[in-house]
Amino acid sequence: MSRLPSQEPVGMRPDTFNRMTKYVRVRSQPGDRFVEFDFAIGDPTLFVELVMPVTAFERFCRAQGAVAMTAAQTAEVDAQMEKWRYGEGTLMAQNQNRSANNNNSELGN
Repeated sequence: MSRLPSQEPVGMRPDTFNRMTKYVRVRSQPGDRFVEFDFAIGDPTLFVELVMPVTAFERFCRAQGAVAMTAAQTAEVDAQMEKWRYGEGTLMAQNQNRSANNNNSELGN
């Protein structure tokens, strides 16, 4: 099978991928049997969700040289997820905002 020119960005060398930062964000609770986590390469906002036993997760992180996402990175990921979930300037986003405002009013905020 031949490689199409568009499959590899211009100027990207094969070892570039291995040098990119790998990020993890654990979503499960400490002590859970399995670790639920997000795994990203290069860009924390582009991730896959994975589940592994604790020991497999630890080996995976070591093998990948993964680092934990910072608080700022996790906030950006959460903001991006909200944008995708509710959109911006859509009826769903307006309903979400209205619902949040009503809840705050009911709580006296």
